[in-house]
Amino acid sequence: MSSRRVLKAAEAIREVVSMAILTDLRDPRIQHVTVTFVEVSGDMRQAKVRVSVMGDESQQQLTLRGLQNAAGYLQQKVANRIDTRYTPKLKFELDKGVKHALEVHRILEEVLPKERSEAAGPLEAEGQLDAERGQAEETSPAAPDADDPGEGHQGASD
Repeated sequence: MSSRRVLKAAEAIREVVSMAILTDLRDPRIQHVTVTFVEVSGDMRQAKVRVSVMGDESQQQLTLRGLQNAAGYLQQKVANRIDTRYTPKLKFELDKGVKHALEVHRILEEVLPKERSEAAGPLEAEGQLDAERGQAEETSPAAPDADDPGEGHQGASD
């Protein structure tokens, strides 16, 4: 089976499962879920559906159990969408990548403001020095530039 076909099936499964979770499932356990990635086996019999769940660990586990209970219904939706000999068996897994990214962002936000306030003094002084240099260059007479068209060049072209 071509990998292109597997990738297309994975994308179709991701779309179907995402929309079904959003619009069809009424299970109160399944809340704040994002389907992040689907990995389909080469024989198209298994599909790992990675989901990100906002909430604490107990909420995530509860949502995962709800998704596993709804797997049969979701597989039926997938079977209606993709035309294959076998409908992939859906297995749901938590994708902790989003949670880790948010944690790294939070840590950086704590660290960076401290560094910015400490570094602001030298940076501001350097910026003032650059501004003073720029003013000095503007006020000093500059030698005429050979590449810059002056009065003599305009008259010669007429």
